[in-house]
Amino acid sequence: MYPDIPRKQRETMIVQKYPAVFIIGIGWTLQDGYPHEMRAADYDDWVTETVSDKGKPMHGLNGDILVWNPVTRRRHELMSGGIRVNAETLKTQLQMTGQLDWLKLPYHQAIVNNEIPLSIGGGIGQSRTIMLLLKKAHLGEVSVTVWPKILKDICKKKNIHVIE
Repeated sequence: MYPDIPRKQRETMIVQKYPAVFIIGIGWTLQDGYPHEMRAADYDDWVTETVSDKGKPMHGLNGDILVWNPVTRRRHELMSGGIRVNAETLKTQLQMTGQLDWLKLPYHQAIVNNEIPLSIGGGIGQSRTIMLLLKKAHLGEVSVTVWPKILKDICKKKNIHVIE
């Protein structure tokens, strides 16, 4: 849907029409040649070939649940998850992102050498859900973390109270 507008705007448009959507294969390259979103090449599998229920070729065993956020008036990611990479998909995704040198790292070696169990992951983001329920504009209003001074200054000007 909405092929003539940028990806984030498309997502905002669709969650205004439908209360929640699940977008599959985030990380895979779109028709315009750009990835849907820069997703870690060593995390979720976004290259495995899949097929939509209508027979359309797709990629990826991961996805996000998006909903409408009435405070920010845009898409709000509640969950990201999926099947994690295996040795084959790890190598493919690192190749696609120009990060093959990462295969020397201990975690990546453990995947390639089948030394750790493969997994699935995901879950509803607690802070993101609380942010939505409490009608907050920024994650820093519900979760304590380290934020750069420039972000804190921007939030302060907008009367957004970042927890410190």
